[in-house]
Amino acid sequence: MTTIGPVQHGFTNLRGLARRRSLSERCEMCGTGLLAGHQHLVEPLERKIVCACDACSLLFTHDGKTKFKRVPRSARMLWDFRLTDAQWDGLLIPIGMAYFLKSSVAGRVLAFYPSPAGATESTLPLGSWEDIVHDNPALSDMESDVEALLVSRLDHARQPETDQYYIAPIDRCYELVGLIRFHWRGLSGGAEVWNEIRQFFDRLQAAVPRA
Repeated sequence: MTTIGPVQHGFTNLRGLARRRSLSERCEMCGTGLLAGHQHLVEPLERKIVCACDACSLLFTHDGKTKFKRVPRSARMLWDFRLTDAQWDGLLIPIGMAYFLKSSVAGRVLAFYPSPAGATESTLPLGSWEDIVHDNPALSDMESDVEALLVSRLDHARQPETDQYYIAPIDRCYELVGLIRFHWRGLSGGAEVWNEIRQFFDRLQAAVPRA
């Protein structure tokens, strides 16, 4: 078995994201009302997302040694990402979606894939990851705890050209996990959840800054 159980705490504050979009939220630091698209912080020890206003978020950096780290707002698409089928198989991910996070707490890269129960952690062979980093130097610049390599290979068998690879803010990864939990129906998920997943990646790609 590659999985070691669902990771529940990481997306606690994003679990009802699809349901709460129209509701007002408040900064969890000072209580100020928040607008859509507000800043997030992450607590590396518990991998917990916290909503914050711009003023409070400025107290934290991406790479600081405080309790919280500020999550970047933008994703970067890795247009020329190199990943062979053998390398992907070596990562032991059972589905065509996953995210890979450098954890400052664990001192290593952690791999997760979305499931109806939440984010499930997969055993990550270190050698396989090092080979991928060697072929894709941009991964060396990925910020610990706040960014992750987000992979979509949902249609790889039929259309490998549709694969997508991002260095994404960790809150977007948690958003994807929450979306799947919210929309999953039955054993296969149902048509709605797969449509939601594709729309998520369409939105993510559309939001990537163009050089």
